[in-house]
Amino acid sequence: MSVLMGQDLPYERPDATGRAALFVPTPNIKPDVLEAVRKGAAIVGFGNHDRTLTIYYESNRFNEAHLQKWEHKARKAFDRLVDNLPTVSKMTVKADNFEQVGYISHKGILIRRMEKLRNWLDQSDALDGAPEAETIAFAPPAAPKKINAE
Repeated sequence: MSVLMGQDLPYERPDATGRAALFVPTPNIKPDVLEAVRKGAAIVGFGNHDRTLTIYYESNRFNEAHLQKWEHKARKAFDRLVDNLPTVSKMTVKADNFEQVGYISHKGILIRRMEKLRNWLDQSDALDGAPEAETIAFAPPAAPKKINAE
């Protein structure tokens, strides 16, 4: 089976202004990989030069209220990836376990293959948290508060 990846699959860890790929599992994903990632997870990552993928994922394992929507999970996983934060929710895997469905950056999400994403969330009984649109803009961070020195 051929796995579809974008012609511009991001290679190497993005910095704060870069972008990463969004992935969903393929039908032939290895059971141990699927068990680690967990159904309904948002999966972000980048390609490596040895034809593997480095992925970070968020499945809301602890049922946090602010991570009910898929795009919030994707943003949390992306922030971990960019900042290279320590986590057990990352791995390097063979590319045939996942297929690319879009991109994520600090500005937002662009989903190129919504039907694949919705299928993954439907199989995971997580369709209620699916994105409503193919483009999701993130709000810019709040400006720092000015301190008045008296």
